[in-house]
This record gives sequence, structure tokens and C-alpha cells, in this order.
Amino acid sequence: MTVLSRRGVLLGALALAGCGGPGSAPTRRSKQLFVATGNTTGVYYQLGGGLADLITQYVPGYEATAEPTGASVENIGRVVRGESDLAFTLADTAGDAATGKGPFEGKPQPIRALAKLYLNYTQVIARVGSGVHSLADMRGKRVSTGSPRSGTEVIALRLLAAAGVGPDEFTAQPLSLPQTVKGMLSGTTDAMVYSSGLPASGITDLFASAPGKVEFLSPNGVLGRLTAQYGDAYTGTTIPRGAYNLPADVATIGVPNLLVVRDTMPEALAHDLTKLLFDRQKDLAKVHPEAGNIDRATAGSTAPVPLHPGAARFHAGR
Repeated sequence: MTVLSRRGVLLGALALAGCGGPGSAPTRRSKQLFVATGNTTGVYYQLGGGLADLITQYVPGYEATAEPTGASVENIGRVVRGESDLAFTLADTAGDAATGKGPFEGKPQPIRALAKLYLNYTQVIARVGSGVHSLADMRGKRVSTGSPRSGTEVIALRLLAAAGVGPDEFTAQPLSLPQTVKGMLSGTTDAMVYSSGLPASGITDLFASAPGKVEFLSPNGVLGRLTAQYGDAYTGTTIPRGAYNLPADVATIGVPNLLVVRDTMPEALAHDLTKLLFDRQKDLAKVHPEAGNIDRATAGSTAPVPLHPGAARFHAGR
């Protein structure tokens, strides 16, 4: 069943629920919202489920459902087509969408942001013994570049290009995080790139299942080339050793996340959804600790993606 047909079934069921028999009291109808997230073992999926629960509990007249997806690029397409109402996305991908660049070349997408969220960490991991000790060593290797049409895929290809590894010089494996972990454990994948908050349960499982057989690499040698070509969506940051019980911190590249909607979302709803993020931030942080890193002081800084007018009203304190 497609997302659209699934939506139709749900809305039909909700409508029927509001139609009682003769003499029955009318019941309140709830509108269904769909939240586009990411891989099932990633942070987007965990937070999306928590956000959907909070919407259902605290936004009157609405019920929400989180759905697993390939993440950023796919999520933006879902929102634009009306298949999803809210979506998690990396800021670099969303910026490309808003300005008609990268995967959206020449076709600016009608998206608006509700808020800047937490920082995603670019996690580059290789199998010990694979001969991969740097991005340049991925030439001739089998590399998981993340789910098709994901923000991870965008970052992975840009990282390799910045390291001088062309698209024909390695075997790209467009795999979800669960598939990637299986490939790393079985030896059919030599290295991987994944972008998420910390920790991602799939990567936690990888290191727990293969102690001493996988290791983090630092991609920061190409940071200057990335910022020169793509701007300040990319920044230097550090994966702390405690995130995955590592022997030391790992220098890496960070990208903020955004929560986006279509430009046609009603202003009142966009305002209430943005307000919910901060009114119930502590509840969301119980689902995943990255929610605690959403900073209200900077959450309205989403350029080049415009804020939705309802979100702008919230961030302005109106």
C-alpha cells in the first residue's frame, strides 16, 4: 500500500469515527499528520516517533504518525508532494532544495522551516584490515553511501569527491543503516558514511557486535574544500569518545538538522507545532538525548530555508 493510499484509509477511518448512528452524539474528528523520519535504527526515526506522540497528545484536533524513510532528499520530496506533513532533513540538503541546487538543480522546492534542531555528525567507519585508513583509501573499495536520496548520500559523495575519489573509482553501495551494518559485519562492505545525531543505535550495535574489527576515521582533511564549495552548512566538530565507548574522541564534520513543512501549511498549525517542540522539549529528550540540544536562541536561524510564517511568529515571541 502506498503512503497516499494509506493516508486515504486512515482519513476515511477517522471520518467514519466521527459519524455515529442515529441519536448518537457527534465525536470530534482528528486530522492526520505524517512525519517523515529516516532509517529505523537512526535518530530521526526515534525522534520522529516521539514527536508524533506529542502531537497526538498536545495539539488539539490532530493525530500524528511517524514513518521510516530514506531521509533528507526523500523527505523533502514527500513534503512537497503532500505525502508527509513534517520532515526531518539535513540543513545542506534543505538549503539545496530551497535554492534549487544539488539534487534539486534548477527546481527550488516550496518548503519552509519550523526550526533548526540539533547537529548531525558525519560518521566515517572502516573495517579493520580493509586497507581503508582515509577517504582517499576508499578508491577501489565497497563503500556504503547511505540510503538512496538521503542526506547521508549527499554528504558521502561530496566527501569522496573532495578527497579526489571520483564516482567511478569506488563501488557505491546505496544501503540503509541496518543493511550497512550487516554488510560491515559480513565483510561485503569495506567502509561506510552515515550522518546522524549521537548515538545512532545501528552504529552502537555495529561496535558492540564487532569489537576491535571496525574503527572511526576523521574526514576533516576535506572540510576546507567543502566549505569553499558549499558554504558554512559544514563545520568542524567532535564525536566524543563516550558516544560509542571509543578509545578517543574523533574529529569530524557536523551539519545542522531542520524540521521542515510545505509552504501551504496553515499558519496556526505551523505556530503550534513549533511551540510544541519547546514546550515539550524535555519529553522529547527522554526519547533521544539529542532533542535536549535544540537551542531556542538559534532555532530560528534556518537560512537559506525560509521560516514558515507561523514558525517565524513563534520565534519572534508573538
